[in-house]
Amino acid sequence: MTGNLATPPATPESSEDGLTPYPSNVVDRYRRLGLWAGRSLPAELSDAARVHADRVALVTPEVRWTYRELFSRATQFGAGLLAGTELRAGDAAMFQMGNVAETVVAYLGCLIAGVRPVCTLPQHGEREVGLLAEHVGARGLLVQADFGRGEPLNTARSLLDRGVIDTVVIARGEPMDGAVAFEDLVRIGAAAPVPDPVDPDQIVAFQLSGGTTGLPKVAPRLHEEYVYNSKAWAAALGWTPATTLLYPLPLLHNAGIALALQPALLSGASVVLAPSARIDVLLDLVESERPTTLPLVPPALAIRLLEEPRSRTVDLSCIEDYIVGGQRLPVEIAERLRDELGISVRQMFGMAEGMFLVTPADGSEKLRFHTVGQPISAADEVRILEIDGTAELPFGEIGEFCVRGPYTIRGYYRADRHNADAFTDDGFYRTGDLARAHHLDGTTVYSIEGRIKDVINRGVEKIHAEEVEELILRHPDVTNAALVAMPDAVLGERACVYLILEKNAPRPTVSTLGEFLLGQGLAKYKLPERVEIVDRFPLSNVGKVSKKTLREQITTVLLAEHEHEHSPATGAR
Repeated sequence: MTGNLATPPATPESSEDGLTPYPSNVVDRYRRLGLWAGRSLPAELSDAARVHADRVALVTPEVRWTYRELFSRATQFGAGLLAGTELRAGDAAMFQMGNVAETVVAYLGCLIAGVRPVCTLPQHGEREVGLLAEHVGARGLLVQADFGRGEPLNTARSLLDRGVIDTVVIARGEPMDGAVAFEDLVRIGAAAPVPDPVDPDQIVAFQLSGGTTGLPKVAPRLHEEYVYNSKAWAAALGWTPATTLLYPLPLLHNAGIALALQPALLSGASVVLAPSARIDVLLDLVESERPTTLPLVPPALAIRLLEEPRSRTVDLSCIEDYIVGGQRLPVEIAERLRDELGISVRQMFGMAEGMFLVTPADGSEKLRFHTVGQPISAADEVRILEIDGTAELPFGEIGEFCVRGPYTIRGYYRADRHNADAFTDDGFYRTGDLARAHHLDGTTVYSIEGRIKDVINRGVEKIHAEEVEELILRHPDVTNAALVAMPDAVLGERACVYLILEKNAPRPTVSTLGEFLLGQGLAKYKLPERVEIVDRFPLSNVGKVSKKTLREQITTVLLAEHEHEHSPATGAR
């Protein structure tokens, strides 16, 4: 086991507000060690903004704001939120906003007002947003009106009409009936009192654990631990006011907040927020802004960068840190980035529940290419436990990756039953990931070897099979469904569904099944991308559907199809 924190007492049950608190002796220890400072996240961010007032804080295609300009606008928005709506400190507000300046202002403004952001995404459907709003008791919804084809607006109208939420804020568009305009709140806030200081001993934000299921798994992040999470990441990467980071992924993920926005602002660095992850957009920003770090690049983006001919003509020498995460990067891709683009890859592993690991910049290629490194804090603790057991496995053996530390949650929000299985009695989070410890370059590092949980890792998005299967089973022609991962060279995995149909039922296609699931409110990125019809499912030795066998079957089918397409007999090259 790594880490130096003495074993605390058993994890307490959730308090009345649904939060599983850190044990008091653990809180005292973190504060004595100087890891927690007893201050709120907005207080820490505001202090940094005063220190770096004239430095560039945020760059988008539309704005280039200093820290003074960004935090002035955020403070006005937070004050306007309290003066111009029914929301109050302690309330929760959902987000359906993309990578635009208003998202940053709204997130920071909510923190300053004491309103707790629920970090949903504009890609989430009405069903998901509604479930999450009910689970955390959210009253507000912040919407980017010009995102996509206006789907977030439709979600907002429905949830407002149904009474699931009572406050809607519309950015970048005309407000609908019953909603308030983002810019109106900024104007109201300019004349309103500055919000009172926020109590640091409470939840600051809600992050989603990879996706949603019938019962959402929500990670409640607390002020002190979220501050430390961000500061520890910035320290691990050596960020300073000279750092410029480019971030192309959805900002409202935990990765966008805790790997990019917050650590950058606490360091006096500049954030270049890309409106999308299109390679041409990223290369344009590299040329114009000369970023020094890309703190999270999914393997799919690395592959697309290699495939883009223009990558060979753009000067990438400004990028000092190119950090890949989300899933394992194939070694051959790391080698091609080195050889073809001059990019030295580091890898990381992180989760909405807290724990971050990263490979050191000066680590050997064996360490950087084959592991995800070590935790970012000396107070982080790791155990490799036997699957479905409590025994710690010997060094080098594969087992479940279990973690505990000063920024890893003690329990999901309002989920006592799930927490009983997801956390050990002494507070270690059972991640569901398979891992192995290695001794390389004179230190202990870890590699992620797969997953125990039934989750499909499509790029940086995680699809919970159970949720999709539940909705597919509502289809009148389907008697049973099993969603499994199939390999994909770009995204890593895509979703394939095996179906058993009613007798004489028409065969659904990817398109028709997708239309049905969209009608059920499922997000588009969760739709199955291949449909296989079978008479029966293979079973394991305990009588359950063997998804391992189904994954092997679809992998074999895809390989055979690939070989056929590229065989001389087909005329393929």
